[in-house]
Amino acid sequence: MEVIHSIADLRSRIKDFRRKNDQSVGFVPTMGYLHEGHASLLRKARAQSGLVVLSIFVNPLQFGPGEDFERYPRNTERDLQLAEAAGVDLVFMPSVSEMYPAPTRTTVSVTGLTSRLCGASRPGHFDGVATVVSKLFHIVQPDQAFFGLKDAQQVAVIEQMVQDLNLDIEIVPCPILREADGLAMSSRNVYLSEEERKQAIVLSQSLQKAKAYVESHATFTPQELESLVSQHIATAPLAIIDYVEVLAYPTLEPFANSHHTDSIIIALAVKFGKTRLIDNLILLVRK
Repeated sequence: MEVIHSIADLRSRIKDFRRKNDQSVGFVPTMGYLHEGHASLLRKARAQSGLVVLSIFVNPLQFGPGEDFERYPRNTERDLQLAEAAGVDLVFMPSVSEMYPAPTRTTVSVTGLTSRLCGASRPGHFDGVATVVSKLFHIVQPDQAFFGLKDAQQVAVIEQMVQDLNLDIEIVPCPILREADGLAMSSRNVYLSEEERKQAIVLSQSLQKAKAYVESHATFTPQELESLVSQHIATAPLAIIDYVEVLAYPTLEPFANSHHTDSIIIALAVKFGKTRLIDNLILLVRK
């Protein structure tokens, strides 16, 4: 495994690989502080790609005022150990000045999909995501890129960007990995106090309640599911709900009832203390 810090060096290594091999390049972009969820993406990339590229870059463009850019957890040594164990070939770890050597005058904005859920709560966040992912795609030029569905809105945004800009990249969505008690794995879980961590399991529990409701009812409305999920989350005294929404997926458009769409997403964002957690469940609706 090789760790690379410059764009020019990374491009050179990938170009050299492509010249010598008729195999695909798989790419996993991350902000580091890797956990088993990231490892699952890397293993999938390893199984499907001749060359596996991992990027570790905490992107300042996707953090708003007062958000946790400076305190976002970092552990380079552990990240590299996990990457090597998962079979990564190249780790791209650029500095902020390498990625943004001058003030950015060009940004990528995906409209519509970004107006709800985290896009409404964090204005400009997905412009930062789309811009940095677009830059990374142009640098790496992968055949496939692997993203976790814990941030399903991000996956939908990236898929839309790739489609709209005719990028020759296959986006591979990967399932959410969870702790034994159901909490979705996240780099931000480290911020939770012991009591917050105990109470945070209401998130996955509420989604399972919604799933059971969908499976036991011929029809349902988004409002019924949103109410069911919100009521269960409210049983945790420390939980402060940012949003609970039920939308069509991947369009993220509202729908009137369960007969109007193939797939729905039940998405939520909840704060415990200063830590904002997201989770979701995507369901194929009976038609």
